[in-house]
Amino acid sequence: MQIPERYQINTSSFSFYWTKGPGVELLHKLQEKPLLSDADQFIPLLYQYDSCCDMLVEQLHLKIGFSKGQELLKDALKGKSIEAAYEPLLTNFINSLDLAPSWLDWTKIEQGIGLSQRSGLSGLIVLRDYVLMGGYESSAINKPLIFTGALKKGAVKRLTETVSFWVDITGNNALKKGNIGIEAILLTRCIHSYARLNIIKHGHWQVEKWGIPLNTWDMLATNLGFSLVYLTGLKIMKLKALESEIEGLFHLWKYIGTLLGIPLQLLPDSEEQAIKALYYWTLTQKEGDQDSLALAQALMEEPVKAGYPTTKWKRKLMREIHLYYNHYLLGSHSCSLLGLKKTIVGKIAYINIVRNKRSNRMINDHLWRKQQIDKGRTVHEEVKQIYLKYN
Repeated sequence: MQIPERYQINTSSFSFYWTKGPGVELLHKLQEKPLLSDADQFIPLLYQYDSCCDMLVEQLHLKIGFSKGQELLKDALKGKSIEAAYEPLLTNFINSLDLAPSWLDWTKIEQGIGLSQRSGLSGLIVLRDYVLMGGYESSAINKPLIFTGALKKGAVKRLTETVSFWVDITGNNALKKGNIGIEAILLTRCIHSYARLNIIKHGHWQVEKWGIPLNTWDMLATNLGFSLVYLTGLKIMKLKALESEIEGLFHLWKYIGTLLGIPLQLLPDSEEQAIKALYYWTLTQKEGDQDSLALAQALMEEPVKAGYPTTKWKRKLMREIHLYYNHYLLGSHSCSLLGLKKTIVGKIAYINIVRNKRSNRMINDHLWRKQQIDKGRTVHEEVKQIYLKYN
């Protein structure tokens, strides 16, 4: 079996997570600690990729241009007539999707979306300052970002795209056929294929080091970031979740994962299954490198380079607030590895955590929870519009 250089036992960043960080509590939820040797079964996934979408992108986007290809896909999803030359390609791709699998439970989906919306500003903070920043501790999964020019394009652009994607797919009924969530997922899936094909085409990617770009195992890890790591971050932010919401969150990302081209059998049904999957992936990751540091620094400086707030001193204050959350969520060990400085001014952000803690006593009040869901969704939409307007 071919093993890429990236497949190494982690001894610093993620190892610390499982021995002295939040991972300790996660492992306590399992009946027994996973055997790291069992991770070997996933090595082939580093060479596996979304061949179905790659075929579409190769025959459509790479021939007529990326923007036009995306527009044709949007038209096809809306049932509009498509040019005869491209209609079979899009029809075959759309027919390969199972938008209503037998296991899909819309009640669980709504619970997962409800938690996502109820998280409000705290949820967006977790996604940015914990999930996204923490992911930079792995050098290999971030290599496609370097090869597609993420540093040159800037962290502002990537953050805008990530926020828009997440807000679009967590809207009410967003994942029903013909709605914005399905469109956002499939357009993103094409972005992944387009990036993979172009990275390989330009010839500098080293498969023997990193596996295939945007491979199946890394896609699963990203999915776990939006589910398990996100949930863990909410707990650190003192925002409690109901058991029905937790179950719903994993069901939600199981469905989204299948639409993104991740094999169904890899996607977890429960928090326990997700913990095992994250354990195997993180502890076989090579530590961060100079590219990791560069990406982390770019995200750290993103608030200053963004277009909002409109005054520079407020943007600098935003940087300090996000730095505080970086340290609060990731811990000083990870922040040190990523080169993230400590902050004093940013500590004012702790008031949000206090607010979350106080609100937990109302979590079983149905009316209060509904109000928080509506309030949180309004915040998400407002933040999305700010990113789109000013960036």
